[in-house]
Amino acid sequence: MRVLIQHLPRDSAFVRAVHGEDAEWGLNEHLMAAVVDHLAIGNWLFTSAHLPEDESPPEQPRPVPRPGIEEDPVEEATPDDLARFFSGL
Repeated sequence: MRVLIQHLPRDSAFVRAVHGEDAEWGLNEHLMAAVVDHLAIGNWLFTSAHLPEDESPPEQPRPVPRPGIEEDPVEEATPDDLARFFSGL
């Protein structure tokens, strides 16, 4: 019985009941979300680098929400934070 339960597909009712929302995402879904996140950041960096100086950069893209992971607020570095970081080099 243990072997049968261990090898149930992740979309089975038992696995969803035990693992909840985490069971819906497998390796493929996590990899695809990482690809989307990296493409979004790359496009944002390209766009930000090619804007005229008088325009403000677009908002940084948010990562694809993943089950079981709370979204952390984006903290922006102050000029003092940057000076402290680069003075240590």
